[in-house]
Amino acid sequence: NNIIMKIAFLSLLIASASAFAPISAPKTTTQLDLAVGEVAPDFSLVNQNGKTVKRSAIKKPLIVYFYPADSTPGCTVQATAFNEQVSEIKKKYGAELVGISGQDVESKQAFAKELGLNFSILADEGDKVRKAFGVPKALLGLFPGRVTYVLDKNGECVFTYDNLANAESHVGASTDALEELKASSPAASNPFAALFN
Repeated sequence: NNIIMKIAFLSLLIASASAFAPISAPKTTTQLDLAVGEVAPDFSLVNQNGKTVKRSAIKKPLIVYFYPADSTPGCTVQATAFNEQVSEIKKKYGAELVGISGQDVESKQAFAKELGLNFSILADEGDKVRKAFGVPKALLGLFPGRVTYVLDKNGECVFTYDNLANAESHVGASTDALEELKASSPAASNPFAALFN
């Protein structure tokens, strides 16, 4: 009789616990949809100067960094850190750099002027490019994510970096990836290779 009571109590406990558990939990992921080895989606967006920037027209390595919003503290730190390194990124690695967020061109103009930016920040109104890249949202899906991609001269993704909290770390991570890309290029191992490409 005591065993039957324990079994009944245990069954009741299990049944009541499962009543509060979701039947199928929604899938959440922080995995980036654009993976290393895949060609990045093409895009054509307007920068702070009103110029259209098309990804496929850039025939050199490209850092594409997505940031949450113009003129916010973390994004200001990130843009300033990239701006301090943009000359080295262009000269040492032969690469270009673009920042992308969902605000309009006017917001980009104000942000670029405020910081004196020497690279393009692009207006992705409606977040179409962010969605095409599969940039995950941050903080339980409440904020746009902060993700950086490094693409080779053919638009193939060679590196991804996802870190919302440490905005400045994206710069070092990107230049490290460009260093590896440069070291693995045919010209790095054969000085005559560039003559035949």
